[in-house]
Amino acid sequence: MKPILLWAIIFLLTVASYGQGFDILTPQESYKGQIGETIKAPIRFKNTTDKPIVLIIRKLDAQIGTSQRNLFCFDNNCLDQKIEDYMLKLEPGQTLNTFQIGLESGLSAGESNIRYVVYNKALPNQTVEFAVNFVVDEKAEKQNISYNSRHIIMHDVYPNPVTTSSFEFKYKILDDRVNARLIIHNLLGNVVGEFTLNSAENLMRIRTDEMNTGIYFYTLYLNNEGVMTRKLLVRKD
Repeated sequence: MKPILLWAIIFLLTVASYGQGFDILTPQESYKGQIGETIKAPIRFKNTTDKPIVLIIRKLDAQIGTSQRNLFCFDNNCLDQKIEDYMLKLEPGQTLNTFQIGLESGLSAGESNIRYVVYNKALPNQTVEFAVNFVVDEKAEKQNISYNSRHIIMHDVYPNPVTTSSFEFKYKILDDRVNARLIIHNLLGNVVGEFTLNSAENLMRIRTDEMNTGIYFYTLYLNNEGVMTRKLLVRKD
């Protein structure tokens, strides 16, 4: 699976199924989602005859991640993954708008491809195939995480380079027993700031009044052990 892409349907054709008595329609060409979501791609079926028909939707194959599941959904209710076929009944001239192809996005960003075949139960030898290609992106709040453990989640400094009078760190302490500190030092290794991260808060804002233009480094310490060091650039006019 390719990393850090958006969930999207890139190949879902609007099919004019001449001689088969139904059309397959899609209201849009792309669908987006993130890790942890169930992405649902609506598919519309239209009965083009003057008689009731029964359609069978069957999954042919799926190239999906190990933590993902593909599903048939109807009225936003998704069925068990083990169901390989789905049956729809359409009245004469009816357009059905409540059927969806669903995919539980799992734990990893990337692409997934699923192929289906649709046929009229009364004409099983006449089929239409379509493919759904999903693309999942990481959650936005995870994209700028610089350190993540069972003790703390630390986001990148913002802004960096620092051209304003202050910069900030967003963080979340997951273990109240941990002693979390940030120490900033210059290129010579001299400490220019030391800050304790309060578990009751999630934002640390630091002013640059005492910092000159130049390169600095900040280190995250957990229980007096340095676990992460990153570069910080300060620019002043």
